Amino acid sequence: MATTIGQIETMVRFRLEEPVAKFWSQNELTDIIAAGIRDLWRDIVDLKQEHFITISTAVTLDASTATLSSVPSDVHKIITITPLDVTESSANKGLVFRPASYVSADFQNSLSRPAIDPQMDTIFYAITAAGGPVGAPTIRVAPQVSSAVSLSFAYVPTLGAMTSNSTVAVPGECDNALIAWTVAFARGKEREDRAPDPNWLGVYATEKAHLLKSLDIRQYQEPEFVNAVFESYW
Repeated sequence: MATTIGQIETMVRFRLEEPVAKFWSQNELTDIIAAGIRDLWRDIVDLKQEHFITISTAVTLDASTATLSSVPSDVHKIITITPLDVTESSANKGLVFRPASYVSADFQNSLSRPAIDPQMDTIFYAITAAGGPVGAPTIRVAPQVSSAVSLSFAYVPTLGAMTSNSTVAVPGECDNALIAWTVAFARGKEREDRAPDPNWLGVYATEKAHLLKSLDIRQYQEPEFVNAVFESYW
């Protein structure tokens, strides 16, 4: 069962020997826990194991337009963009979307092409603007299309605001890591330099390393590496 931020706070207070809020307020510890969740989330996202994948089918590429429409406001990283209908009979059969820098030769050369029939071709997309949580990124495309394309837009969303009642949105049994993070930064309030407690930060680093290792492979059905064709002759 998923843990809430409030439950993490309770476990932290046992370590701080303050079961009832006096020196550390609930809001104070909630903010520290939320910061720890974000710290873990960033590195888990970078494992590229699709723990946080979300797929929107509301995004479209309208005819004769240079940007995608209805891009979600919480986009952190794009995983893939494909036509929504990829069947053999689809009007968008063989249409491929590929990422490219806006200033790349591929993108700039495609800008000069006339609008294409959206099938059996490549459309380059460039991700511009800040993205979530500031706002939806602007996804520029080249070349444009002569008819609208409905898309499957797979992305990693930002976490959003968190409260004491929020579920800890990090997989892999991360309670111990969050407890260590929170105690470390809470103890900083007792220190003259206000720096987090180094011993508890060390505990956090160890727990985080174990967590990331456990999340790095999500299936055991197929080996991560295979033997080379002529490996037996090496």
